[in-house]
This record gives sequence, C-alpha cells and structure tokens, in this order.
Amino acid sequence: MKLVLSITFWAGVQQRRSSWQDGVLGTNCPIPPKWNWTYNFQVKDQIGSFFYFPSLHFQRASGGFGGFIINNRAVIPIPFATPDGDITILIGDWYTRNHTALRKTLDAGKDLGMPDGVLINGKGPYRYNDTLVPEGIDFETINVQPGKTYRIRVHNVGISTSLNFRIQNHNLLLAESEGSYTVQQNYTSLDIHVGQSYSFLLMTDQNASSDYYIVASARFVNETRWKRVTGVAILHYSNSKGKARGPLPEAPNDEFDKTFSMNQARSIRWNVSASGARPNPQGSFRYGSINVTEVYVLQNKPPVEINGKRRATLNGISFVNPSTPIRLADWYKVKGVYKLDFPNRPLTGPPKLETSVINGTYRGFMEIILQNNETKMQTYHLDGYAFFVVGMDYGEWTENSRGTYNKWDGIARTSAQVYPGAWTAILVSLDNVGIWNLRTENLDSWYLGQETYIKVVNPEATNKTELPIPDNALFCGALSKLQKYARRHLFCNINHQQRIKLVFHAADDHLLRNFHFPLRHVVSSKVWPSVYPGGRGGFFSEVCDLAFVF
Repeated sequence: MKLVLSITFWAGVQQRRSSWQDGVLGTNCPIPPKWNWTYNFQVKDQIGSFFYFPSLHFQRASGGFGGFIINNRAVIPIPFATPDGDITILIGDWYTRNHTALRKTLDAGKDLGMPDGVLINGKGPYRYNDTLVPEGIDFETINVQPGKTYRIRVHNVGISTSLNFRIQNHNLLLAESEGSYTVQQNYTSLDIHVGQSYSFLLMTDQNASSDYYIVASARFVNETRWKRVTGVAILHYSNSKGKARGPLPEAPNDEFDKTFSMNQARSIRWNVSASGARPNPQGSFRYGSINVTEVYVLQNKPPVEINGKRRATLNGISFVNPSTPIRLADWYKVKGVYKLDFPNRPLTGPPKLETSVINGTYRGFMEIILQNNETKMQTYHLDGYAFFVVGMDYGEWTENSRGTYNKWDGIARTSAQVYPGAWTAILVSLDNVGIWNLRTENLDSWYLGQETYIKVVNPEATNKTELPIPDNALFCGALSKLQKYARRHLFCNINHQQRIKLVFHAADDHLLRNFHFPLRHVVSSKVWPSVYPGGRGGFFSEVCDLAFVF
C-alpha cells in the first residue's frame, strides 16, 4: 500500500503567537509516512466546541476527524446551569468512494455528484424506511435519562453538503457556537453548514412513549432525489416504551427559497452579557465602534479551466500551495516562494494560478466581504482568529450594504456560510502574528484552489508577539536538507484491532466510538462504512502513526 503524508488541523484553535502549529500547508510541512509529530499549543482565552481533521489530500472525506472541547476555567461561570451530560455528535455527507478516488474525480474535471449518504458519528441511518434503508446497518444511539439537561455539541465534518439537524419532538436551545456563547433561543431545527459547530441544551422532557429520531438531512436540494442522503440516529430514554416509529420530523421545505435559512442565520447572536474565556463580558469588546483599516472583497465563481485543469478561484486567483511552507520561507529568508499581492477586489483579467497572499496590517481591523457568485452554498474559515459576522444578504455587496450591518451583537466565530448569489460580511482584529489560512470549507472547492493566506507581521523587533520556530519543526521543499532524522513507529504493521487498543487503550468498540474516529470499512454487502476495528481501514492504515499523536 502506498503511504501518504498528512497534517492535522485543529479547527477553531487560534494558535496564539504560533502559526507554526496550525496544521495547513502554508505553515507546516506534511508529516512523512511512519513518522510522528507532536503538536504543542495553548488554548488560553478560548472556550467552546471544536473538531480536528486531516487537512491534506482530501483525507477528511475518509475520516480521521473528531470533536474536542475547551472548557471554561472553574472561576468563570457559564451562562446556564451545569448540564447533566455532554454529548458530541459528528454529522457529514459521505461517499463510498475513498478520498483518493474522489480526488481522481476532481482531477478529471468532474463534479463529485450526490453523496451516498449522511453519517452520524460514523454510522449509517436507523432503518426508518424499509425501502430506503437496507437491513443490517449499524446506527448511532444516544442514551439519556428522563428529566435531565444535556449539552449536545454538533459538528458538520462533511465534504460539501449543508445539513439540517433536528431531534423529533424536542427543542434545541442554542447556547454556543465555535467559542462564543450565543443569545439562548429555541430552534426546532438548525441548518449546520460544512465546517460549522454548535452546542445546544437539550431537555429530556418527553414522555418516552417511544425512542426519538435524530436527523441530519441535506439542504437546498431536490428532496425527492436526495431522500437517501439522510442521516438518522436514535435518542433513547432509559424508560423508553418502544422503538422510534412513523415518518421523520420534517425539514424546512425551501429548495427554491433560501430566505428561511438566511433569516435563521441572522437570528444567531452574541450573548454580550455572558463571560467567555475571561471574566469580563463578551460584549466588552465593542467591535462596532472600531475604525476599519483594510477592506477586501473576496469573490468566488463556478470552477474554471486554467492551463487545461479545472480550478476554483478567489478574486480570479487559484491558489497553488508551494513546496516550502510560507512561514518557513519567511523565517529562513527563502525568496520566490509566494507573492504578497493578493488583490482586494476581483481581478478583471483571465483567472490565473498563483501563490498570492494577503498583506495584513498588525493590529489593523479588516473588513472582509465574501461574495458567492456560484449556485452552491459556501462556508469560509479563517485560521488564527474569531471574526464577527456582521451582515449577509442576497445580491451583490455595495458600499451601501454597510447600513445593514449588526454592530452590536454579531456572533464571533471561525466559520461563516455564504449563500448562493449572496454575500456575507465579517470583521476581524488582526492581533495575532503569523500566516493564517483563509479558505472555503467545502473540500472540493478547497482542493481546487479556493483559498489564500493572510500574513500578519509585527514591525517591531520583539519576541513577545510570536513564538520562535519549534524544536521539532519539519522541513520540506527548499529547506528539506535541514530535516533531522525522526525515529519511526514500530507498531505500524500491527493489525487494526491491536493497534487501536495500543493507542487508545480501547478494549471494546464502545470506548473506541467515544473517540469519534470513523474508519472506512470495505464491505461488499453494505454501502455504509463502519467504525468497528478489525477490517481494512483505508484511511487509518495510510496514516496510522497519527493515532499515536491523538
């Protein structure tokens, strides 16, 4: 089997003063096959619900992701009573083809097509419909006690499909999103776009006459064609009187009218009176009164052909990852690796391939308008920061659009959706020195070049705003001669069942599932993958050493 390189990205961790640990190609060399690498980073001044995933080669499409939690310090109160339990739920679209096959499809200039399904915690759907769901599918069950309150953290770790999340007969009280406490509002369902994370308070206040459906279904699609692309798990009360039955709870029916979803997104607001990671209220940072110093309008369009290859662009530029990471090139003064010339408006000429980077001003306040001139939903993520989502609307953004901005309680988060034919405006304080990736979270568009980086440099000569290069830094490209020998793991050829026990100390599949580390199973009789160990795990066997890091 051909072994591949990998890097792990920690979505939402701001990596303060240390873009060295960010886990993307602009800052890190890939981890070679059969090597390990230890990430060292602080999560000071952060709280919330996040997830990690492999950031190279489309590997996230085959698994390797999981949730992680940054808790409040004990001296800082949370804005709700301590829940009786904490549950992580990973949802995402899934293809039975592995990540290498999906890459080949994109390299051939084709779309990925409709996914084969939606997984919930790495498992297929409960058999809610005998026609759509075959027998024998392993499904997820969430066990709860009646009369309790649970914090449910939901992450869309999929490839490109927006999902509507709902639990039959239950309200979802939104409490937090990607490190910010929200104004607490009840939703019967919520659209969760690729790369986004939310946490809800769930009250188990039903009579438990039966189990209840947990549903994640595709949004903005032809529901007749996409019926099979639905994830279904079970919420099981300890006193439940029977199995879940009847039709699934309905999702919003607005295939051709996305006003409902956008209005729902606008309703998600910052809890300005709650304390976050610090004792002072979140709203003490009055972002609406800060003068903007830089404005970038970033426009994406449908994929185009550049030099005979299908590519995705931002402002007419399709990003090319250099063989030497940008941050390493700066540190060792390697010339010609990238250009600090990313345009602040869309180019008027033909699209081009470039390693073009945004020149950010340290302690500047940047306004970024994300303009989606495509027919599918996009989610954008910015590493190193939490930004404020201050506005969104359909049509082309203009200077007059600023009159609609929310300058008081726009949510601070790390990802933002941009609806087709619409724009989203974000504000970000550039107080974190480093090289920071700005990209679409849709894996297909990201793979095809829809990204750039923001370079933030402190002009003062000081070691207080950025940490030095770590001792275990990996080198590649023009700096590959600097790479020191690293001892390889001795366990890579052990079979999967044994290896997982060694790494996670997991004596049974229940404990393994708690890590939410889905493995692709090649099972001829089923189209759904399984998280159980012991079979041929396409992703895990290719990057098995990363497990020792986790």
